[in-house]
Amino acid sequence: MNLVFTTDDLEPSKRYAAWQGAICDVYVHVDVNAEERSDYHGFIREARFGPVTMTDVLLSEQRISRRERHIAKLDKDCYYVDFVQQGRVNVLQAGETLLSNPGVGAIFSASEAYDLECVGEVRSLYLEIPRKEFLARFSDGRLPVVTTMTTGRGLGRIAAEFCATLASEAASLDEAARTRLGGELMDVLALALDMGDRDEFSEDATTQQARLRSVKTWIEAHLTDVDLSLEKIAKNNGVSLRHLHYLFRLTDVSVSEWILDRRLQRCYDVLTRPELRSLSITEVAYQLGFSSSSHFSTVFRKKFGHSPSDLRRR
Repeated sequence: MNLVFTTDDLEPSKRYAAWQGAICDVYVHVDVNAEERSDYHGFIREARFGPVTMTDVLLSEQRISRRERHIAKLDKDCYYVDFVQQGRVNVLQAGETLLSNPGVGAIFSASEAYDLECVGEVRSLYLEIPRKEFLARFSDGRLPVVTTMTTGRGLGRIAAEFCATLASEAASLDEAARTRLGGELMDVLALALDMGDRDEFSEDATTQQARLRSVKTWIEAHLTDVDLSLEKIAKNNGVSLRHLHYLFRLTDVSVSEWILDRRLQRCYDVLTRPELRSLSITEVAYQLGFSSSSHFSTVFRKKFGHSPSDLRRR
């Protein structure tokens, strides 16, 4: 792949400013904000496969933002597909937050406002794919946007590995071969996205149990989020909403029932701890994701046979 820019040959104190000038203001039209600027480093390499542009990027921890003033400078309508090799990238667009990592890729629109939160040092392969060419490859004529793709198995893994192979072999391929392979790469990506749930349901029982444990762990860490929704859970765990419901068929409760039970159990634990008696019952309920104290009292009594205040008086 052709080297576009690197900070390797610059003095540490000049790297961040050089990165902004050479890349952010000219190459991709975005704003960046990095906390650690004194030791900034990164590079970007590029290869073209017909209509598809592939970039191999190394980034220090930072936040990348594209806004309307940047979009106005674009002369093409396209999508980004992000295959993270190292680190994590949170993609924020259209009210959604996608967690992208070495096991989950992300697709989002380059022509709409977005933020990328690069957590730690990030190495990633980005594909820039024209909307028109990509759209023509979907069976229902609709392109799923702002979504994730599991890259650890199935068609998602094939797509990610195909992308990595093209990145490593780009220099040895002539233009005709790269153009043909770019079309084939779009075909594989579209098939992986088009299959969606059907590919997910091919997991064996052991894999399903492991995925269910992972989803439950994520939910436990976000029980305090009053806006926690099934859509948010699915998006942030790289599964479809339908597959999320499918995973919980392995238990004897639905996703919503499991969340409610875990919140109630956590509230019970807090209410019985002497060192936390300074918290009011309403505060406990709100801190564990309940938006109504009356609803909390009702479901608490239904589960435990007594009210939260009765428990506190014991």
